[in-house]
Amino acid sequence: MEFERVQDISSSSLLNEAIPLEFIRSEKEQPAITTFRGPTPAIPVVDLSDSDEESVRRAVVKASEEWGLFQVVNHGIPTELIRRLQDVGRRFFELPSSEKESVAKPEDSKDIEGYGTKLQKDLEGKKAWVDHLFHRIWPPSCVNYRFWPKNPPEYREVNEEYAVHVKKLSETLLGILSEGLGLKRDTLKEGLGGDTAEYMMKINYYPPCPRPDLALGVPAHTDLSGITLLVPNEVPGLQVFKDDHWFDAEYIPSAVIVHIGDQILRLSNGKYKNVLHRTTVDKEKTRMSWPVFVEPPREMIVGPLPELIRDDNPPKFKSFAFKDYSYRKLNKLPLD
Repeated sequence: MEFERVQDISSSSLLNEAIPLEFIRSEKEQPAITTFRGPTPAIPVVDLSDSDEESVRRAVVKASEEWGLFQVVNHGIPTELIRRLQDVGRRFFELPSSEKESVAKPEDSKDIEGYGTKLQKDLEGKKAWVDHLFHRIWPPSCVNYRFWPKNPPEYREVNEEYAVHVKKLSETLLGILSEGLGLKRDTLKEGLGGDTAEYMMKINYYPPCPRPDLALGVPAHTDLSGITLLVPNEVPGLQVFKDDHWFDAEYIPSAVIVHIGDQILRLSNGKYKNVLHRTTVDKEKTRMSWPVFVEPPREMIVGPLPELIRDDNPPKFKSFAFKDYSYRKLNKLPLD
């Protein structure tokens, strides 16, 4: 085991109503101090069943330019499938430690797949109040069932079904975003690798925390991905940074939360915003979320799309192989 799981730390911390020092954030990060308490602007919600396609396109593009995040409803993923996805994920995290450790990320692994706790370097040595499980769900050539839980038994069937639906939704949104750049519908999909783009499932498990005023489930970050499609459970926690404030995101049952990630920011040469976000935790309830990160293959070079570059719109970003970009970002190395 890489080190103690937060789920176990939570159980002991709740008894004495204190948390270990390494989980206490500096005052510039503590949610009790930094969360905006006034009227909160509504995060855009887009109804994908609207028959006015131009209206849907405008809404998605505007939200991606201004927020880098929006919620979609009537998105085509069955509500019952989302419920089953969340049920099998929750049941995995409720298993005894020994069963969860059977799919743990190997200590010497260069990849992130598997059950784990620590994800990236923190310059202040702080820890996040979260355990997680990563595994790829698409394309089939990239799936490694070694990191898919065997228990509950229906875990594989549900995730394979979900992969088909989430891929379809992702391609719909990437098509709309491509058209918003004045380009062919498949441009951003191809910019992320086309049919070789990888879909990485992550389950975040944020157990109850006796000091939610001091800790964070995940600190402020933008996603490495091109685009991220996330479904949360009913416990609030997602916060979005906009106009120099941290705002709480409203929970909408069965909605999918869409994050624009670093690779779409770079492919669009900055037209679309990569959303800065973080997660808070709850004193009494477990928060969970299921993001799927749509990413280019590791070796693929990603940078501003040539079709967008002109004298009055020079490239704002350096091109990187995705594996190099990821390594540099996770290790807090320069990206210019």
